[in-house]
Amino acid sequence: MDWKANLSKATQAIRRAPGSDLYLLPEMFTTAFLTVPPPQSAYIHDHALDWMRQQADEAHAAICGSMVAPMPHGKYANRMYFVCPDGTIHHYDKSHLYKYGGEGEWYVPGEQRVIVDYRGAKILLEICYDLQFPMWCRNNVDSTGNILYDIIVYSANYPTARHQAFETLPIARAIENQCYVAIANRIGSDQWGTYYGGSRIIHPYGDIIAQGADNAECEVTGTIDLPALHRYRKKYPVLQDIIWNKFF
Repeated sequence: MDWKANLSKATQAIRRAPGSDLYLLPEMFTTAFLTVPPPQSAYIHDHALDWMRQQADEAHAAICGSMVAPMPHGKYANRMYFVCPDGTIHHYDKSHLYKYGGEGEWYVPGEQRVIVDYRGAKILLEICYDLQFPMWCRNNVDSTGNILYDIIVYSANYPTARHQAFETLPIARAIENQCYVAIANRIGSDQWGTYYGGSRIIHPYGDIIAQGADNAECEVTGTIDLPALHRYRKKYPVLQDIIWNKFF
């Protein structure tokens, strides 16, 4: 767990991909996924959040990723921050804790979805295991006829052993919600297994726009075409046909 080295690597990755509007980092990008938060969690959190502010300001872009965030009464949140270049900070606390891995013992689940309006796009913030709960991230149309979001971003820590889910579910989320999906996954290994990366950006059709190499640190860059998305939704209005009260 070398959080300073991880921040340094993230800084270099941002520098290698200039001109982007948003930089997305993996789950717990400072420490990698930890079921037991380290004693210095508050110190790491504060320094990492300052780093995100600095990077957002220097890159004139938003920086997004999750980290361990101290909570009252000795608990923690797996918190995704979305830091805008003007200094505005949004955050989402992971709702679905990975109890199989012990995450529920130390972390408090979030209770609200968070959608960020940024540079003309509405972005839903999600973290790793949330990917496996389609009703949680279900897109919809509000009372004024507007679709709730355009993009889902996931910070992830999916292991190689779960590669089939990682390959399949982001595509399903893109198709069923008529949205773009961007997911940043970790690489490396720890006592629980290996992580192969495979970060990607997915088109609402389910096509992969850009994908990172397996088992290698890399940057994945792609373009989100909002006008084309809006034309697609108008031509094929799937989200207008949702019937919630029939089943719930």
